[in-house]
Amino acid sequence: MFNKTEKDERNYLESIKEKLQSAINQIDINVVQYAKDVQAQKDYLWEHKTGMDHVEKVAVHQSVRQSALTGEAAVEKKKRLRKLRQSPWFGRFDFKEKDAFKSLPVYVGVHAYYDEAQKENLVYDWRAPVSSMFYDFELGTANYEAPTGEVEGEITLKRQFRIRFGEMEYMLESSLNIHDEVLQRELGKASDDKMKHIVATIQRDQNAIIRNEDSQVLIIQGVAGSGKTSIALHRIAFLLYRFRETISSKDILILSPNKVFADYISNVLPELGEEQIPEIGMEELANQLLDGKYRFQTFFEQVSLLLEKEDESFRERIQFKATFEFVTKLNEYLAYIENNYFEPEMIMVQRNPIPDSYIADKFKSLHRVPLFLRFNEIVSHIERDLLFYNQYEISGKERNELRKTIRNMFRITNLRELYKDFYQWLGRPEMFKYARASTFEYPDVYPLAFMKLKLEGFKTFSHVKHLLVDEMQDYTPVQYSVLSRLFSCKKTILGDANQSVNPFSSSNSDSIAKVFPGADCMLLNKSYRSTSEIARFAQKIQPDSDLEVVERHGEAPSVDAFKSKNAQIEKIKTIIDEFELSDFHSLGIVCKTQKQAAKLYAALTDDYDRLLLLSAETGAFGQGIIITSSHMAKGLEFDQVIIPDADADNYYNEVDRGLLYIACTRAMHRLNLLYLKERSPFLAE
Repeated sequence: MFNKTEKDERNYLESIKEKLQSAINQIDINVVQYAKDVQAQKDYLWEHKTGMDHVEKVAVHQSVRQSALTGEAAVEKKKRLRKLRQSPWFGRFDFKEKDAFKSLPVYVGVHAYYDEAQKENLVYDWRAPVSSMFYDFELGTANYEAPTGEVEGEITLKRQFRIRFGEMEYMLESSLNIHDEVLQRELGKASDDKMKHIVATIQRDQNAIIRNEDSQVLIIQGVAGSGKTSIALHRIAFLLYRFRETISSKDILILSPNKVFADYISNVLPELGEEQIPEIGMEELANQLLDGKYRFQTFFEQVSLLLEKEDESFRERIQFKATFEFVTKLNEYLAYIENNYFEPEMIMVQRNPIPDSYIADKFKSLHRVPLFLRFNEIVSHIERDLLFYNQYEISGKERNELRKTIRNMFRITNLRELYKDFYQWLGRPEMFKYARASTFEYPDVYPLAFMKLKLEGFKTFSHVKHLLVDEMQDYTPVQYSVLSRLFSCKKTILGDANQSVNPFSSSNSDSIAKVFPGADCMLLNKSYRSTSEIARFAQKIQPDSDLEVVERHGEAPSVDAFKSKNAQIEKIKTIIDEFELSDFHSLGIVCKTQKQAAKLYAALTDDYDRLLLLSAETGAFGQGIIITSSHMAKGLEFDQVIIPDADADNYYNEVDRGLLYIACTRAMHRLNLLYLKERSPFLAE
């Protein structure tokens, strides 16, 4: 057997590190040579600039560009090799193909390493077809899908390693599922300031999602702490590897909930050797669709209003616009105005009459053209027909007058007025209200964009080949309907229906699938983030029958009562002081609202240097002591979490229940809840 013992593996690691270092050294030599070649070609171009013909100049310029590109590619390869030398692989399995004489070792790493001298792969990329067996099978019968078809055989050995900075910290070998022990070790570690890749601990159900190539729309319902965002990013990395000839990083778009979250996940793909992916927020996308002409509330402002102000009519408006039936009504209204709001009249161009029936026929014949674009099309038809039948050529002034006249035949041509008219047509005018002077409420933003798309059209994002939508529960059917029209590409949509900060407009996988018929829905039900004690504590606040806790034990959450705000703040300071002496890296103080978070930050900021307040404007996530709201904390995780004001006055309704659940499930290792006088009814004794 190849490398029987741990000592053999350590020796083999050293030999591979030498090969990698040799390859790095060779790249350095090559890069110096490329630089010399480029300089020589530039010197030649300069010296012979007067005597060279155009063809020769073009040839030399192309040669310079090619040498520069080759040098850049070599530098990128060097980066990968240096990373690989730090940790060449994390797993090994020996696979004996059916009817083969012996097993062959397959070492699995973050990147592949092909040895030019031996003409063979010494390390396989975790995304390679053969590597899938490392995640999907234990010892015994196994198979994988190769480009030539299914390959069957047997796994005769399986090992897992932790190699850091070129040193092997441990090697595990077992006939059982060795992922479990490695997973426990990884989950027990302190947090990082950025999300990390998890290629060494990908589980079988996660691997099925990552390697799914066929789904046009894949909807992932993942419980809190299931790693759904990380899995989605690994899926993107896999697709970039699998379809590298036809798709690149710039062809993918991430719809991200906020800047902090975007920063938090920004490390994963570069760690996996892929370039950073473009990302956009829902509000930024809406602003593009509406050409920046309309002021509107943000989702963050909507949530803050819901939490800080008891306004039943506001909640009713949100709920009304968050159903699939609402999208149906929008479509019915648009069909109604098309059939009823265009009132053609006969017009004269000089002495040439244009009958109303002619205009009506043209309007109907252009039914595939967005409604507001038909007016100019009708004018173009009139212009052509006058020239062809009457030999009359209209002037620029007459053309502009015609356009204005035809447009005015439509009862309402202002988008804002049409949107208000929609609620009159519904018989529900009270369902539309400005947030403040001419500023739309957030629930109106995407219905308005939907209407504009239908009436005026929009250049779709045809360059995007895969769309990743995170926090799916926060978007409504009308928002998904807009995304469906804008993005015809494949989509990965993920979230958790139990982690909605606004239950009045939340979606689940079933409601989203209505917008995308034929979508595939997958469930991630294992929670890895929190200790068993924290996960089960959170389950009592908001039970989730799908959730399965991965056993990892720690301290039970503490729930402490205080008689005054000052006493509570003193306790928070004590916990912070203990945290700063611990091995933990991050402490999240998660308040219910942004106002509460800002107030607490003001009370603590003079005493602590490493204190950061997260808000909608914050651009980056960091380690240390973070004060934030439940809304901003979604998707993030902390070694330890403090939840102040967990009392009956602060957390009492169904919105609060969801926020308290989100706050608790941010904690990885330790959870402290503090309350004044009477604890929240969601915190059972």
